[in-house]
Amino acid sequence: MENADLNVLFQEKRQQLNHFASQFTSDYDEKEDLVQETFIRALKSIHNFIHDPKLMTWLYVIMKNIYINQYRREKRKNAIYDEYVHTDYFDTISINQTENKMIHDDINKAFESLSEDNAEIFRMYLDGYKYQEIAEVYDLPEGTIKSRIHVIRKTLKEKLKMYQIN
Repeated sequence: MENADLNVLFQEKRQQLNHFASQFTSDYDEKEDLVQETFIRALKSIHNFIHDPKLMTWLYVIMKNIYINQYRREKRKNAIYDEYVHTDYFDTISINQTENKMIHDDINKAFESLSEDNAEIFRMYLDGYKYQEIAEVYDLPEGTIKSRIHVIRKTLKEKLKMYQIN
């Protein structure tokens, strides 16, 4: 299928996808992001669904999964930040931008100390991927992924222990 044909198809379906996105968020920019990300992900397999009467159902499922993964990612990021930096503690203390930058730099250094594979595995975990999905990407047993994530969390916790409150 040529780019012009895809462009026409996506323009035809854009209004319906915008309506679908309204079910997940009322924020205009978030809706646009959802629609665009749906198109991007759909490009990988569009040739399988181009003439399928269930095309919109397939696009809706893609959009729904994107939204769920974003929600999980945001929830995990907040949980990780709370676990390793304890925002409750910092809420009670006035923190200026320099301190925030230092914390951010320390977190980045801790991530950079991980091997490339472990860093990517943990990013996938933070992005909301399930253990089984990560295992499939790395062609490893699910138990190995669980074990690695446990060790990575322990390593990060140790490297960022200066921010923990006992």
